[in-house]
Amino acid sequence: MKIENKNIVVTGANRGIGAAIARELLKHKIGKLYAAARKIENLPDFRDKRVVPLALDITDPKQVKAAADKAKDTHVLVNVAGTAHFGTTLDNAMEAVTADMDTNYYGTLYMMRAFVPVLHKNGEGLIANVSSIAGLAAFSSIGGYSASKAALHSLTQSARSELIDRKIHVVGIYPGPIDTDMAKDFPMEKASAESTARLIVAGIIAGDEYIFPDPMSKESGALWMRDPRALEKQFAVRPEPAATDAA
Repeated sequence: MKIENKNIVVTGANRGIGAAIARELLKHKIGKLYAAARKIENLPDFRDKRVVPLALDITDPKQVKAAADKAKDTHVLVNVAGTAHFGTTLDNAMEAVTADMDTNYYGTLYMMRAFVPVLHKNGEGLIANVSSIAGLAAFSSIGGYSASKAALHSLTQSARSELIDRKIHVVGIYPGPIDTDMAKDFPMEKASAESTARLIVAGIIAGDEYIFPDPMSKESGALWMRDPRALEKQFAVRPEPAATDAA
């Protein structure tokens, strides 16, 4: 996928992987970068005239439609915005489980439905969805989050086949623990957001359909492709995070 002169939307661009991906993309000769966040005042100062702030709560269909109307020259959509609540599927508050599903699955689906006509109109396009290795095999300590990312993984696969005829490529991104606020209570070695973003952008340019952008995800992704049940067993014995809300 050539990204030169392409206009790109990045959701969740206010922090973490989203902000790092935005900065990495700006190292290339792209066109506009629509940096989306719930509150644009929380966006970092990217110090680049190509950046267009975009106020967007992806769980609000009206805001999603407004964003698609504003960014109607978009060629690439990078869905990063997400939430993560710690707790098991059966014991965690339903509000927490629902919040993860509303953002990670339904919110991303709203974005895809709104932007597919935009991408199709503008020629060959690309959608990149940030799922998680937890979407390939669940961590019980983040059961609701894992389920929401598994749903996003399924959505990504479905859309990949649905959009072939419209010349829209669909990419799945499956990070492991990354050193961000969201993962601060997860007791594992974490890759930096910057190194993760470099590998994500490199994978997009290379045309990879599955991107595993950090050491743990590379290992886990390779195991998942060989033996999904083995990965499930491996994750079942991982240490559990502190019981706090990291959304």
